[in-house]
Amino acid sequence: MMPGGRMNPRQMKQAMRKMGIRNEEIKNVTEVIIRTTSEEIVISNASVNIMEVQGTKTYQISGDPESRPLGSGSESSVSVLPEEDIELVMSQTGCERDAAVKALEENDGQPAEAIISIMTG
Repeated sequence: MMPGGRMNPRQMKQAMRKMGIRNEEIKNVTEVIIRTTSEEIVISNASVNIMEVQGTKTYQISGDPESRPLGSGSESSVSVLPEEDIELVMSQTGCERDAAVKALEENDGQPAEAIISIMTG
């Protein structure tokens, strides 16, 4: 301990490690997108730290936030289909991810309809 009861950063890391707490920064992050059902919150110049306590990870994000409606101005069109639905279609049909996404999009996100369209197409 340093005078005044404060730990130096190295001692703090060692104490946290002994308590089972890990903290690390994700390197080279340029942007973080949080997508809700109605908007995207885009955080540019982002810095992301992960703190792991007893197997649970908490992400701390800092940067310059900006809100925008869904689908506006994003650099690439990112599917908002549930990952479980994409995986279900892939596992049931043996198709590639792109084909599963395309089938889901063509069938209003309905996995059963997408599977049928792939199997009969």
